[in-house]
Amino acid sequence: MDLFLVICQGIGLALAAGIRPFLPALLAGAAASVDLLVDFSGTDYAFLERPGFLLAVTVALIAVVTLERRIGEERIEAGPYGAALAGIALGVGALLFAGSLDDEGYTAVAGLAGGIACAAVANAAVRALFRRTRARLDADARAALPLYANGTALLLAALAVIAPPLSLLALGLLAWLLLGGRRRGGEKYAGLRILR
Repeated sequence: MDLFLVICQGIGLALAAGIRPFLPALLAGAAASVDLLVDFSGTDYAFLERPGFLLAVTVALIAVVTLERRIGEERIEAGPYGAALAGIALGVGALLFAGSLDDEGYTAVAGLAGGIACAAVANAAVRALFRRTRARLDADARAALPLYANGTALLLAALAVIAPPLSLLALGLLAWLLLGGRRRGGEKYAGLRILR
């Protein structure tokens, strides 16, 4: 795989991890364990495809889903659990991007930095989008938002492995969502200043 495709794959996996970290890590690790378009073995990131890591990710996913059902996603996002989940998302995004580069023999340091940046963009865009959306939904629809986030993350990770250039479209869309959300927030407060 040439450098462009590897970078695109890393971008897509990091973006997916930024949305929700666990399913993209499981998908990438499972695909790598059978050498399906990605392979971390022989790299410093070989642990990403080992059963112990995949089991730990599965346990973490179950714990987060259980916590979301018990206390609600909104309370998790606003508190220390949300900060911890965002940190995990950045870390997983960095590892997946770096592992993709290292798999093809490229330096992984750039992947760590790029992975953190991509995961941060995705995390901020999706959190802002869900915060705005949650305010307009009833309780049943709000409860389905984590399912949509996990599904989107899984789909994006699969596309990053199968068709890496599509990751650039996802990056553009998430950046647009992030910038559009900030602009709308600024317009809202600007309107409040005019009223005074």
